[in-house]
Amino acid sequence: MLLNIIISNTGDKPIYQQIADQIKDHIMKGLLEESEPLPSIRSLAKDLNISVITTKRAYDELEKEGFIATIAGKGSYVAAQNKELLRESRIKIVEEKLSEAVIAAKSAELTFKELEEMLKFFCEEEK
Repeated sequence: MLLNIIISNTGDKPIYQQIADQIKDHIMKGLLEESEPLPSIRSLAKDLNISVITTKRAYDELEKEGFIATIAGKGSYVAAQNKELLRESRIKIVEEKLSEAVIAAKSAELTFKELEEMLKFFCEEEK
């Protein structure tokens, strides 16, 4: 299976986290189905031209968070998920980021209208 994962060396997010986040996104969007096998740690590392240790850390993170399950000698698979629970965890992240944005906006003395316009711009940009 070929995963469409894009690694950025310029961002502040560690590579293992970028991999984990993109695999979570694939699972959330239904691009990776329950019980679907993931590429082996070695083959994903080779495809992305990164260290096996980095890939293993991403898989460990995903397993710890319940997104994947690993069976010794068989590989890693998308775990059975409660989609509503996954959605809730994403909503919590959005709330935290919005809270940070509001704090930053207040310190920059932005009005609610200015903040609203920014949010509207970013939402429309995604389309």
